[in-house]
Amino acid sequence: MLNAMVLVALFAQTPAEKPPDVTVMKAALGGVCSAEFTVKDADGKAVYGANVHVRVRYGFMGVKRADLDVGTSSMGKARIEGLPEKAKPLEYEIQKDMKRASAEQLVEDRCNATFDVTLK
Repeated sequence: MLNAMVLVALFAQTPAEKPPDVTVMKAALGGVCSAEFTVKDADGKAVYGANVHVRVRYGFMGVKRADLDVGTSSMGKARIEGLPEKAKPLEYEIQKDMKRASAEQLVEDRCNATFDVTLK
């Protein structure tokens, strides 16, 4: 009985942490840069399942390439981590159904970028 009471007390003191509602893609392209997106519709509501796409060209003369895609969470959030510190300008294309938006990141200037995007 005492053991059960101790277990109940331990679980009562440890609040269940809700994980952040953001979809994270670990690109692992050898860098520490990142891009975080919050995608909304014209009414300002979060867009679930919007696709964020980028082609990363990096390395000597941009010969290395990677196409990355990540979908937004129910809060309209997505994050890409592990982007290289030196790359050609990153042109993000964000879309859901027939609505689109775009964003650009120069990792040399903004290694960790945050974008608030409205689909139109």
